[in-house]
Amino acid sequence: MNPFLERLEPYPFERLNDLKASLVTRSTQDHVALSIGEPKHDAPDFVVAALTDDMAIRKSLGSYPPTRGALSLRETIGLWIARRFGVTLDPEREILPVSGTREALFSFGQAVLSGRRDARVMIPNPFYQIYEGATLLRGAEPYFVPASGIPDFSGVPDDVWDATELVYLCSPGNPTGFATPREILVDLIERAHRHDFVIASDECYSEVYYDEANPPLGLLTAANDAGFGVDRLVVFNSLSKRSNLPGLRSGFAAGDPNLIESYFEYRTYHGCAQPTLVSTVSELAWSDEDHVITNRAIYRAKFDAIQPIIERGFDDVIIPDGGFYYWPKTPIDDQAYTAKLFEEENITVLPGSFLAREFHGENPGANRVRVALVAPLEQCVAAIERLVEFNGRLS
Repeated sequence: MNPFLERLEPYPFERLNDLKASLVTRSTQDHVALSIGEPKHDAPDFVVAALTDDMAIRKSLGSYPPTRGALSLRETIGLWIARRFGVTLDPEREILPVSGTREALFSFGQAVLSGRRDARVMIPNPFYQIYEGATLLRGAEPYFVPASGIPDFSGVPDDVWDATELVYLCSPGNPTGFATPREILVDLIERAHRHDFVIASDECYSEVYYDEANPPLGLLTAANDAGFGVDRLVVFNSLSKRSNLPGLRSGFAAGDPNLIESYFEYRTYHGCAQPTLVSTVSELAWSDEDHVITNRAIYRAKFDAIQPIIERGFDDVIIPDGGFYYWPKTPIDDQAYTAKLFEEENITVLPGSFLAREFHGENPGANRVRVALVAPLEQCVAAIERLVEFNGRLS
């Protein structure tokens, strides 16, 4: 077996299941899962119609899909990137469809890391666990950057910068919701050129934001505005959060043409080509913005209804720059808090310590929980009311 498998931590939801395994709720209220970031809003009707088209299904099943993806899909993604981020990319050389960002963020690490034992990968802490898995399974060493708010790279020593081959960035952040400011993005790009590393920017929450007039800044936009090209930069996005299509497993990687070409070569052996029907439906979804605006309005209504309620119980909660999470502090240990909340209120949240690692003596997720507003509005409001009452009893 791959010896690096032994270095992997149990996945956060495995740990959550273990935490809850012996617990029995005393509440008579219906269970509400505020733990998993799985969009629950309706999929767009036009996507469902396309997925159930008999002729399209038969055509899709009759041929192997191309690893590079359909040119028409790459062109459509390129047009969307130009509209959303103001950057023009070559669909032939700088865009690659992928089977969702989870698959791509992991496999990209396998493709670009050298395998040197002293190679470093910078990871925001707390973080999406795929970054660490990709790092460890390639034999590299993670270096955790404090990110309980905006990522703070100021304390990274020069020798770590020199050993770094890859930086994972998540903006807006999971679980914090903070968008990385322009000055930090530009500084990171400058360092990538100076120290010879690659930036992989996970932007899957970029289209779920509260203020319609202020969408989160993308890495490629920051690079373009600062006079950089796309060298050493690859961004990842998907239809899961943007279009409520997590089950479609469809996204893209885009940026540096040399990296994209090498990543494409890796993927020809990886065996993860996007099925033809998925590609066709994805093209429709990337072409339409109305359903995305409607989706944001649904999340906005949740935050508008919930923010005054949750502020009564927590003094540190703000509406995030992007995404659909709250990241509040807990008055007791986050794991004990999660267990007690389930027992008393039949509500499940995710302990923050499961999403972070202890680094330099501190786990930045400790005494925090991730609260996902993916359930229907009325259910979310009722659950947050119960959460606030519970928190008041503890405090």
